[in-house]
Amino acid sequence: MRPQAILWDWDNTLVDGWAAIEHGLNVTFREFGMPEWDRETVLARVRGSLRDTFPGMFGAEWERARDIFYAAVRACHLEVLSPMPGAEAAIRAAAALGPQGVVSNKQGPLLRSEAAHLGWAPFFAALVGAGDAEADKPAAAPLLLALRDCGVEPGPHVWYIGDTVLDMQAARAAGCRAVLLGRAGHDGGVTAASPDEQFDDGHALAAALSRLAIGPAAGGN
Repeated sequence: MRPQAILWDWDNTLVDGWAAIEHGLNVTFREFGMPEWDRETVLARVRGSLRDTFPGMFGAEWERARDIFYAAVRACHLEVLSPMPGAEAAIRAAAALGPQGVVSNKQGPLLRSEAAHLGWAPFFAALVGAGDAEADKPAAAPLLLALRDCGVEPGPHVWYIGDTVLDMQAARAAGCRAVLLGRAGHDGGVTAASPDEQFDDGHALAAALSRLAIGPAAGGN
């Protein structure tokens, strides 16, 4: 189905910003005398938003942990940020199909500064991060907020593209089509994600979106 709007996850879908997240977590863990995580562990464990996960990790001191984490991330996140393979081509191809937005469990101001840093902000009618809606993914609230900003009603004509089981859950909670980018090797694989559609990388996705963009014209000949 040709989408009328596309919503994107951010980290590990459009960008690789894991070095900053790993750094922020490990600075925080050191402050609390906790074992540090390597990149593989970060990829395997980071899913929910900070406000949903830090209380369970740090207990009554979770707000102090939050402040330490965000200070460490802000100090380096733009310097280590890089696009995922094929991401910009996919965004540009999607622009021919309808409005786009981003829904991430990264804090809203960090998300928006990263989009601006890459020069991508003009592509998106909505940039919704953790804390911007009444609840974070996998709740439907942030996707519905982004769709309001895009001027589009939720439904299967909207694709939500992400890399994790949580993203597929969020898509379905909002009544949207769940599209997996990559093979979710860090999250149980494609079977665990159970997407409606799956693309191996941004290049394959960009090619598919480009074909969808020209499909109606070709069908009318």
